[in-house]
Amino acid sequence: MPSIHRLSDLLVNQIAAGEVVDRPASVLKEVLENAVDAGARAIEVQLEQGGVRRIRVSDDGCGIARDELALALERHATSKIASLDDLERVGTMGFRGEALAAISAVARTTITSRAEDAGHAWRIDGDNREPTPAALNQGTVVEVADLYYNTPARRKFLKSEGTEYAHCDDMFRRVALARPDVGMQLSHNSRVVHRLPPGEPIRRVAALMGDDFLEHAREVRAEGGILGLTGFASLPAYSRTSRDAQYFFVNGRYVRDKLLTHAVRQAYTDILHGSRHPAYVLFLELDPAGVDVNVHPAKIEVRFRDARAVHQFVFHAVSRALAESGAGRALEDALNAPRNEPAEAAHAAPESGAPHPAPAYARAGGSGWQRPVQGQLAMDSASRSYFEFATSARPNDAPFRQDASPSAPSWPSPQPLPAGDAGDAGAPLGYAVAQLHGVYILAQNARGLVLVDMHAAHERILYEKLKTVLDGTPAVQRLLIPAVFSISAKDMAVVEESTEVLARMGFEVAPAGPHELAVRSVPALLASAPVAELVRKLLEELREFPASEVATARRNELLATMACHGAVRANRQLTLPEMNALLRDMEATERADQCNHGRPTWTQLTMADLDRFFMRGQ
Repeated sequence: MPSIHRLSDLLVNQIAAGEVVDRPASVLKEVLENAVDAGARAIEVQLEQGGVRRIRVSDDGCGIARDELALALERHATSKIASLDDLERVGTMGFRGEALAAISAVARTTITSRAEDAGHAWRIDGDNREPTPAALNQGTVVEVADLYYNTPARRKFLKSEGTEYAHCDDMFRRVALARPDVGMQLSHNSRVVHRLPPGEPIRRVAALMGDDFLEHAREVRAEGGILGLTGFASLPAYSRTSRDAQYFFVNGRYVRDKLLTHAVRQAYTDILHGSRHPAYVLFLELDPAGVDVNVHPAKIEVRFRDARAVHQFVFHAVSRALAESGAGRALEDALNAPRNEPAEAAHAAPESGAPHPAPAYARAGGSGWQRPVQGQLAMDSASRSYFEFATSARPNDAPFRQDASPSAPSWPSPQPLPAGDAGDAGAPLGYAVAQLHGVYILAQNARGLVLVDMHAAHERILYEKLKTVLDGTPAVQRLLIPAVFSISAKDMAVVEESTEVLARMGFEVAPAGPHELAVRSVPALLASAPVAELVRKLLEELREFPASEVATARRNELLATMACHGAVRANRQLTLPEMNALLRDMEATERADQCNHGRPTWTQLTMADLDRFFMRGQ
């Protein structure tokens, strides 16, 4: 056994580099964070060969004094903390003082810097630690070339140029999203990839995540005590197959934390399919003393003092943002948008001297649309709500009525409403005009045409209603004739074990024979559902987990199953009042934009979309 001896400083730094510097993106991260900590307002990044050949980062920050340049390349030398108290309240990106030393041990490193009160700049390199005069207006330039030139074994583990550049690009995006007030530019092999001027956070998000993300995202804004959460979370329609569009920042630091990821994922439980992943850019702010950032060499993991409180705060903040229906926002955008004069001109006859009359939606004042004639869609006190319709007896559920008249119905001519009618604001999804193949509802609103998947929409409405109703004592609908059907011996055993659970949900069941079950009552919301199919599906799921979990962890899964089987089926013919009642229920229901499986329940085609499709005005 060799004798104990002290390792050389170079070997110590190379060992540390194995934890801190594992690829060019790690180098870029450390240097960018130093630039941000220096108070830079503009940062420029230049990469060559994915950062393996060269990384150059220049900033206009406070700079480094001549006498401190050599010290900056030493291990555990930093200006950001001085005591344990500082470490427990870290407010900067860097704090350990080992990144530059580790980088200079495995790459050719040069630092050129000019302090604010210096007459000129000074340069120092990792091999010769003696500062020499240099030319630089202000700030600092860090150049890192030939990564792992002296450790060829580590260099072999680097990936292709494209892969390494992709990691560097993602690292640049993280810092750029965290600091929208800093102008940033990224070039690769002399080609500018990103040029980001300083500005509002939403503009930075749009530049890096794309306008499509913002169009399908909800703003998140919540405050609670020392906690604050801002940012954007995508709707399920923008979900992805991977987690490549998930950015979470804690006090401006990008982190990958299991607790925060779980909180966000839980907020998407009822609206996103399990195999899909949401996209989001979220910023959590809290007292630095409430979070420990010194738990991982790469400073990408954190530990919260009160993890449960943070988890619940993030979960509820994202849930509230996603619960808001997009219908109201769509109408507000339409009412606030300026009139589209070219669109009106598009409806004039292009060749005739006398233009055709503009259509009603272009002529109407105020919101610029017509509601169908009042008598056609009147929702008086005698009109039933959609839930009443869904739970009532419907003797004919055939796909189509064979005795229906083949002739087209005669609709009364629509009458325009006065400008600014108060009823418009109360109907963001508009008013129904027809039903398509017994599957979709066609409605007219301020922006144009609304298409609604009636089964998906009713499924969400039932699900949210069941969650609310079953928190208390559910209303029960007794069946005039009990539903009797056969079940397996396993299901009969489940019935005996879960009778109390089923009763709390509103089902009164009892054996009617060795392999027959009688259902005497069901929840009132599901009175029109196929009883045998619904109960068999519930028993199938109850077999998978103990009844004790139904009231807690698996409760919502059972309710989602009940809602799916209780929702109105395709090919059921609805009257206009029934369709309008469904639209009003959608507007009053949280998360009504998606069904329980994450599918969209409605979509909007604006008049501009329709004009473009029919080439009007072209």
